[in-house]
Amino acid sequence: MKFTALFAAAPLALLVPAAAHAEDVTAGAAVFRQCTACHVNKPGAVGVAAPNLYGVVGRKAGSTAFGYSAALKASKLTWDKATLNTFLKAPQKLVPGTRMVVAIGDDTQRANLVAYLATLK
Repeated sequence: MKFTALFAAAPLALLVPAAAHAEDVTAGAAVFRQCTACHVNKPGAVGVAAPNLYGVVGRKAGSTAFGYSAALKASKLTWDKATLNTFLKAPQKLVPGTRMVVAIGDDTQRANLVAYLATLK
């Protein structure tokens, strides 16, 4: 009897972690408001302190009209969701020499921010 109950609950248990880690674009937009001290996110806008993040997902690193660090230009990265997540967790670890000094240590905030950035198309 206990054996059956364990297996009956297993499919439900597998769904809980996925639901607990769902990306929240609205929460990501709120996180991005902190990024606007340096970044812009509107088509055609020119970032002064940091690059425009409009259309960043799918774009080659260092490929827009901004004065990127030599390290980022040479990185050969493409900004997909996984790469952005890794970069935002520890920019200097992924690209030693990048000028990006802000890291987002909180996994949920970072996932939400990346989800938001993916909507900027």
